[in-house]
Amino acid sequence: MSNVPGSLRTSIRPNGFKRALQRGELQVGLWSGLSSSVTVEVLANAGFDWLLLDTEHSPNELPMVHSQLQAIAQGPTHPIVRPAWNDTVLIKRFLDVGVQTLLIPFVQNADEARAAVAATRYPPHGVRGFSAASRANDYGRMAGYAAGCAAEICLLLQVETPLALANIEEIAAVEGVDGIFIGPGDLAASMGHVGNLKHPEVVEAITGAIGRIVATGRAAGVLMGDETLAHQFIEAGATYTAVGSDINLLARGAEALAARFKSPA
Repeated sequence: MSNVPGSLRTSIRPNGFKRALQRGELQVGLWSGLSSSVTVEVLANAGFDWLLLDTEHSPNELPMVHSQLQAIAQGPTHPIVRPAWNDTVLIKRFLDVGVQTLLIPFVQNADEARAAVAATRYPPHGVRGFSAASRANDYGRMAGYAAGCAAEICLLLQVETPLALANIEEIAAVEGVDGIFIGPGDLAASMGHVGNLKHPEVVEAITGAIGRIVATGRAAGVLMGDETLAHQFIEAGATYTAVGSDINLLARGAEALAARFKSPA
């Protein structure tokens, strides 16, 4: 690649996370809901394979995510962004600021899966709007971006209800889907066990869903802060597993430190 200012280059940054999933390698992640580039920079070298930058259940917006992407570039951890919804405009904007891996929430069926795929592809294969000079193509310096970017985009779809779980095979059959992620919080709620992610029926549903996802050839993922259950889901076949969150680490760590000094000896 030339270092001459203004020169064109054709190389697209390879998506190592996507390649690791294709090889079936375990990728351990952390959820980030603090919506801070400083937090992301601290976590970038903490040893996790990936970090989920959440915009669905966090006060996180596009300019903030842009800064978080710059911060995470200081380490080897791969950024995944969860848009607030399966929305073509939201997906387009995150792709344009350089996001290569997306986790799309609340996908219920094959039609919604196809809509998510289309949002990540330029015409004629999709409906992504074209920009000649975005961060994704190095502000117009990456001549081969439009033709080659789809190969480095990793699309993960989140299933969060019994209906979505019933449709796993048809969702997985959609070309362009790289993985299916189980959202345990909404799944538990939709099963009548709101807030109880450890309920035996929920655990059984997640374990069974992981096996079915793996059987389709797609990568299976899940979020689980309980270490015992996280290991159980990994053993069941989940290859990208979030094992905690920055909010929980800060909150529980701060509470424990305060308690050690304020509690009676």
